[in-house]
Amino acid sequence: MNKFKKFLSLFCVTVLLVGLLAGCGGANSSSASEEEDTVTVLISNDSSRNAIEAVTDYIEEEHGIKTVFETRPGGTEGDNIMKTRLATGDMADIAFYNSGSLLQALNPAQNFVDLSKEPYMDKVLDTFKETVSDDSGAIYGIPATSVMVGAWFYNKKVYEELGLEIPKTWDDLMENNEKIKTAGKTAVIGSYKETWTSQLIVLGDNYNVLAEDPTFPEEYTANKANLATTPGALRSFEKLQEVYDKGYMNDDFLATTYDTGTKMLAEGTGVHYPMLSQVLPLLETNYPDQLNDIGVFPQPGDSPDKNGFTAWMPHAFYLNKNGEKVETAKKWAEAFLSDEGVKRFVDAATLDGPLAVEGVDLPEDVPQAVKDMLPYFEEGNTAPALEFLSPLKGPNLEQITTEVGSGGKTAEEGAKLYDQDVEKQAKQLGLEGW
Repeated sequence: MNKFKKFLSLFCVTVLLVGLLAGCGGANSSSASEEEDTVTVLISNDSSRNAIEAVTDYIEEEHGIKTVFETRPGGTEGDNIMKTRLATGDMADIAFYNSGSLLQALNPAQNFVDLSKEPYMDKVLDTFKETVSDDSGAIYGIPATSVMVGAWFYNKKVYEELGLEIPKTWDDLMENNEKIKTAGKTAVIGSYKETWTSQLIVLGDNYNVLAEDPTFPEEYTANKANLATTPGALRSFEKLQEVYDKGYMNDDFLATTYDTGTKMLAEGTGVHYPMLSQVLPLLETNYPDQLNDIGVFPQPGDSPDKNGFTAWMPHAFYLNKNGEKVETAKKWAEAFLSDEGVKRFVDAATLDGPLAVEGVDLPEDVPQAVKDMLPYFEEGNTAPALEFLSPLKGPNLEQITTEVGSGGKTAEEGAKLYDQDVEKQAKQLGLEGW
């Protein structure tokens, strides 16, 4: 990329000098043409780009639009960068970002292009469109990735070695953890050096929260229920605390990174990793020989009869409404969702779940963990994460779950803190009842 930038700079200087000799009109014309055929995309540095770049290569080959990627961190730091760049008018032409509640905090009507009238949106699943829309009916994003689950990834070889079975209840899971700990391995991988990873036990429990209280998201949004006083929701924080209290994580979990956690899972030194299925592309890239040694199961509740995955709708691409390349970005988005664009994505991706585009069959060679997920989707045993059912997601959750997950706060204290965090956000959004 640096060599490309140097070449581009040299090229532009050459064009400018030629323009000065030939007349200012020629220089301006060349510069405008170069700019028109390039879009910038701001993407998080913890996201796999292989499949996305396969599509952007196609867009450049067939449509003459080059894509220049800019990167930002994930988690809260990345959220703050998004907000700052939007506020200062320094946003890229296209932004890769979460769907659901985090999008609403970015004032999408002010910042992003409404795509609801674009013909290609007809092929996008309604369940996804709902997560990138507002009350006006505007739709601001196209799916950039596949549907993910928040769940427990596990090393199948170690399970076989220790004679363990897939747990159907939380108590079953804790029994497995105890056997793994006794065998001298890390039962639960903690990678809290990157604080966003501390949230997964809490967020991945929403299927179980809804199984106990299906109306919780509506009551939560209307300030008629909160986490600390709703037993099913508080239970999510209690599970996080229990993993720490029983000493199931690696000793250095506060200094362990996401990359290191993934390595532990692949090698079997760590046996369980509560994580988003975005871990699968990273496994394929760094540990291809171990990819199919990794399975997945839903975070268990307290009843063996209620078992299912909490699902995350895909991240999305949003077009900068206030940028200078809106029409070029629209052409880019149309090409990304074209039949050929989707095919290029599927061919190049390590899919971490099904796509949010109609009529797409998954290839036979998807990772074993994805095969483990599919029956739950086919049988309807999935539920969206809370952030897709409510506009509320407080910005400090990852700091709070890090504290609870490392013994600094009790489950009840963490839930109360998060309720306070959410209250501030609800008032900023002007929600009724707050």
